[in-house]
Amino acid sequence: QVFLRYLAPFCPIVSTRSFPGMLSRLSRTVRNASSRRWIGTLVCAEHNNIALDKSTLASINAARELNQDIAVLVAGKGCGSVAEAASKIAGVSKVVRVEGDALEHPVADTMAQVILHVQKATDSTHVFAPTSSVWKDVLPRAAATLDVQPISDITAVLGLDTFKRPTYAGNAIATVKSLDKIMLVTVRPTAFPAEVEETGSAAIEDLAVEVTAGTVQWISESVKQDDKPQLASASRVVSGGRALESTANFESVLQPLCDQLGAAMGASRAAVDAGYVPNEMQVGQTGKVVAPELYMAVGISGAIQHLAGMKDSKTIVAINKDPDAPIFQVADYGLVANLFDAVPEFTKKAAQ
Repeated sequence: QVFLRYLAPFCPIVSTRSFPGMLSRLSRTVRNASSRRWIGTLVCAEHNNIALDKSTLASINAARELNQDIAVLVAGKGCGSVAEAASKIAGVSKVVRVEGDALEHPVADTMAQVILHVQKATDSTHVFAPTSSVWKDVLPRAAATLDVQPISDITAVLGLDTFKRPTYAGNAIATVKSLDKIMLVTVRPTAFPAEVEETGSAAIEDLAVEVTAGTVQWISESVKQDDKPQLASASRVVSGGRALESTANFESVLQPLCDQLGAAMGASRAAVDAGYVPNEMQVGQTGKVVAPELYMAVGISGAIQHLAGMKDSKTIVAINKDPDAPIFQVADYGLVANLFDAVPEFTKKAAQ
């Protein structure tokens, strides 16, 4: 009261009766604002309900370049171990876990609903996700609902609203600046490091999201189960082209070299279209994008579509009998030879 009597002569419009009410309203506003914690960037985790995929770590490292708080969304069924792993990543402020039967096998219809709900709940200005078959389907759907333009497959973060992304099958790099208040972005995993420090202790918050059934239904998933290196994460990759001529030659000529090098096996689109190998082995613009320490292209001419999926590899070795094959333009080492003679020799040398 002493303070109000002192202030009144200097602020005639504020009476001693109205001022306490103003203070009360102001305190309620401050309490409401503080209770709703703002998270700058929401990173959508890629996982199998058991472990985080490395592409998520690359997305988190990309999000760090925005210099904002980071929340990680873990949506699935029985994904507690994934949430725990995400909470230990340095730089993560919060983990939002959403569980439900409909999220065990994510499809665009259901995951888009989760994205929209969590984005609103966290007030995120940016939503990052790996460039994968799932998130390339989910984010554009969520962006359409928000009436914003999604930004796909970024390779660099230049600011809060500016990014770099490849275009024309990687032959040109576009600098994209967005004017949207909410930005939905997919991140090329090979463009950012997938190593993180596990020194964090972020809180895990369970969020209930009502998901309505959509028109898309999950039928099945075909994954080749073996103990060999996986194409998307292998440090060494040996890929074969149509010049191998058959499935049997992939197994008898290329597989022994992969075994000796501890490499994953890949293939060109031409080899996949010919039926020599399954779709999941395709490297290229419409297949997997890889950037291993060593990439060997065996009997692959080097079409633009294939180069878009592997030209960021640290060391590229090409074997082709055509000296004018485009693959030699990006290769660090090239051998003009018949692959059926050269590859067995490589295998013998690798075994020594």
